[in-house]
Amino acid sequence: MPPASSRPVENLDDDDYPAYTMGRAAEMLGTTPAFLRALGEHLLITPLRSEGGHRRYSRYQLRIAARARELVDQGTPIESACRIVILEDQLEEARRINEQLRTQGRESQSKNSA
Repeated sequence: MPPASSRPVENLDDDDYPAYTMGRAAEMLGTTPAFLRALGEHLLITPLRSEGGHRRYSRYQLRIAARARELVDQGTPIESACRIVILEDQLEEARRINEQLRTQGRESQSKNSA
């Protein structure tokens, strides 16, 4: 057995770690590698590349691809589906930032009141 490390294995919990090959990602999503390539062509996801040049996908990218697949399965053209998912993602990020700023503002007001 290897010696116990004092550093936890961080990649297991990292949503951005490119852990999945194209074949595995396509299998998990119930789609084809061509669909994943098309998402890349429409700039929805940009997989990292292994040293050998193979595409590698993260869990975050798989969630984004799954949302695009839902829209395509409902009849939305892939170009439109990609744009919708990008806008949804941007809106979610803006809401997260707004909440952080509100929280910081309340904390700042509490400190100034004390």
